[in-house]
Amino acid sequence: QVQLVESGGGSVQAGGSLRLSCTLSGRAYAVGWFRQAPGKEREGVASVCIGVEDTYYGDDVKGRFTAYYRDAEKSLYLQMNNLKPEDTAMYYCAAKTACISMLRSSDYNYWGQGTQVTVSS
Repeated sequence: QVQLVESGGGSVQAGGSLRLSCTLSGRAYAVGWFRQAPGKEREGVASVCIGVEDTYYGDDVKGRFTAYYRDAEKSLYLQMNNLKPEDTAMYYCAAKTACISMLRSSDYNYWGQGTQVTVSS
């Protein structure tokens, strides 16, 4: 069983930055960030294969967001720079036990409660 707790969301103006954190308990091989805006489907933002350090990004965030995992802290981070109003969403941390289909939300077994990110223009 894996438990995930997110933190770091908030409100920021366009062009600003935020860093999200997700602390894990239990064993996982892949961890990722997903987001869901009102009326839209959940989409993959970034994910990391733990130990291998392969990182995957959604097309909308490449070059602006950086995801990284720190094993000593058992935490996944998402550094978000140059934020845009379209980044506004609930952001969820998720984990699973295999490094396949890294940005497909339906493959993830464990989910955090989410943290809200709001970007104003």
